[in-house]
Amino acid sequence: MNRPATVLVTGATGYIGGRLVPRLLTEGHRVRVLARSAARVRSRSWAEHVEVVEGDALDRETLSRALAGVDCAYYLIHSMGSGAGFHALDVDAARLFGRAASDAGVRRIVYLGGLGDPTADLSQHLRSRQETGRALREGGVPVTEFRAAVIVGSGSISFEMIRYLVERLPVMVCPRWVYSRVQPIAVNDVLDYLVAGLSNAACAGKVIEIGGREVTTYRGMMLGYALARGLRRWLVPVPVLTPRLSSYWVHWITPIPSGVSGPLIEGLRNEVVVTDGLARELFPGIEPRTYAEAIAEVIGDLEHGRIETAWSDAHGAPVAPDSFSRVEAHEGMIFERRTRTVDAPAGEVYRVFTGIGGERGWFHADWMWRLRGMVDRLLGGVGLRRGRRHPDDLRVGDALDFWRVEALEPGRLVRLRAEMKLPGRAWLQFRVWETDDGTTQLEQTAAFLPKGLGGLLYWYGLYPLHARIFDGMAREIARRAEGGR
Repeated sequence: MNRPATVLVTGATGYIGGRLVPRLLTEGHRVRVLARSAARVRSRSWAEHVEVVEGDALDRETLSRALAGVDCAYYLIHSMGSGAGFHALDVDAARLFGRAASDAGVRRIVYLGGLGDPTADLSQHLRSRQETGRALREGGVPVTEFRAAVIVGSGSISFEMIRYLVERLPVMVCPRWVYSRVQPIAVNDVLDYLVAGLSNAACAGKVIEIGGREVTTYRGMMLGYALARGLRRWLVPVPVLTPRLSSYWVHWITPIPSGVSGPLIEGLRNEVVVTDGLARELFPGIEPRTYAEAIAEVIGDLEHGRIETAWSDAHGAPVAPDSFSRVEAHEGMIFERRTRTVDAPAGEVYRVFTGIGGERGWFHADWMWRLRGMVDRLLGGVGLRRGRRHPDDLRVGDALDFWRVEALEPGRLVRLRAEMKLPGRAWLQFRVWETDDGTTQLEQTAAFLPKGLGGLLYWYGLYPLHARIFDGMAREIARRAEGGR
């Protein structure tokens, strides 16, 4: 298939879809996205470059609008988080989509499913992924079905489950599934296949198994991640930990709820490896990464704040229209977000928060900031002595007390990276945008990437203090923007 006129991406606010859209735009495609909430799409950096169709993928009228004039559609919808009936819901939704695509004259559907021997006793989750592919094909449109195992990337739910366990537990009591063979694949390799599949006519109607350069076990994945992070971990396998008990354990140790972790863990008993060479034959130019290389990319992304999407993106709550705060944990990071409605132009709010630090201080509880600076100096850090280069102007790379400006989008966003002594990495980000009613939304996010158990204890031990400081800071930014400095 040559470059299509219009490409539809379903699941565009999800983990893979949110990363695929900018890749397609870079390739020069015209992209349309189908999303339950157009507001969630508007928060993405690529929102202005796509056409948005808002609606439910189970509604035939919505599908007709979304698929009209489309040459190729990516099907990236998954209902696992919807409860015990996700299997039937997945199949029904795929069957409806396949028929609607046929009626609209779509030439190709590209689908991302799951690895696993279809003749084996697959878990319900893995069986559902493969039956979804078959349901899509019932409509008669050629389907390119890529099948992958654990996707290694900052935000991938399967990988995040492994990462959280390793980060938080020096000693892990593990069930027998830790010895199941698995062929993990880097998220960027998955995206390479998905994009390349669009223009490769030979892969139409094919099921293509994709995986990384090496086969390992879940135990190997855990220890490999621990090695890359400089953590010492011990795994003690036991024969009595059932998938149900394991899901409850993961529920309490990680942010992943048992309703999601349960189906995933049940699937860990199945071997998920590539069994043929079709991917190499059809895509000789794609050389998958090793597991170690994939982990290095994940850690690099996190340490530099390059977080594109997460498994929780598709299920998160929308931003509240007034003052709102919440704490989230995903991609191995902890996020404390505060959103306030400000009765002032976005430019004025931006001007206020880019003037923070230095002689003006941090707008709230300055004595606490000074105390933290003194502690940092005692620990050998930079403290607050550096101030800022200019009282009003900021540039990427500027020192700002014990922060450094990591990213800046004029009139819209500033992200600071902490350079004080910490058991992990920390960022503070301010983002602003105008709403349809003429007010401005201010979003203030404190992000922390803890290193091991010590980092978690640091965050949660100081959280009451941080909550007070950051709440007062957001409130004061809003007040100064509304009333002038």
